[in-house]
Amino acid sequence: MTLKQLQVFLAIARERHFTRAAHRINLSQPTLSEQLAELERELGTRLFVRGRGGQTLPTEAGRVFEGYAARVVATVADARQAIEEIDGLKRGSLVIGASTTPGVYLLPAVVGLFRARHPGIDLRLEIGNSRLIEERVRANEVDLGIVGGHELVPGERCLAAGLVDELMLVVPPRHPWLGRRHLAPGRLKEHPMLIREEGSATRRVMERALQQAVSTYAIRGELATRRLHALRLSGCRIQRHFHVIHNDSRELSGTARAFARLLDEEGRRLRV
Repeated sequence: MTLKQLQVFLAIARERHFTRAAHRINLSQPTLSEQLAELERELGTRLFVRGRGGQTLPTEAGRVFEGYAARVVATVADARQAIEEIDGLKRGSLVIGASTTPGVYLLPAVVGLFRARHPGIDLRLEIGNSRLIEERVRANEVDLGIVGGHELVPGERCLAAGLVDELMLVVPPRHPWLGRRHLAPGRLKEHPMLIREEGSATRRVMERALQQAVSTYAIRGELATRRLHALRLSGCRIQRHFHVIHNDSRELSGTARAFARLLDEEGRRLRV
């Protein structure tokens, strides 16, 4: 049994599809199938069956095996990281998962600073909506997740970060509401609005408040050049924290701690 076989198994278990699993871990589909077949021969049982709609579903043995495989892969990653950090932060790797707003508008600058300070660290940033990033943290596929409006579940740890975001209503030039600083919530029904997709933290926060909002981080440039105008809803101010989350089943590496500290520093500096 090899580490590669376990990685192949986990990719299939999480994607439920051979082609997507092969793409996820950068293998050809024939190689992926061969690795799985060797693992199944060693274990003496099928780990997956074909389901409806082309899905690949785990057998009972596959469901039992998944937890063990995930722990082995995570332990090996932790061991490698610990060895790499013997020389300080001169070499190593770090995978950051971030939801759309911090991933697109905040983290590129922080990643650039981190790489300048620690050029020997191989840092990778992956962006998706909050639900996807939360799932990847739980699956030990990223070292740190940065998401907004997150509610911790058992097995997760939240690392403090000074990232506070305000959600506001924005309108284009020549809009009837241009020039207003505040708007009564009841007037939102007067115009169509664009909202984020299911699984987005921005949408979750918005739906809790029953209001449409846009992150001020996402529109800094547009506000400065007056391409957009921002206004608050009367009687409320919608703010959210971006949380840095980590799977508590894994040891938090020195590299991850260093990145979280830098993110906290930059977040406090940029706080709106």
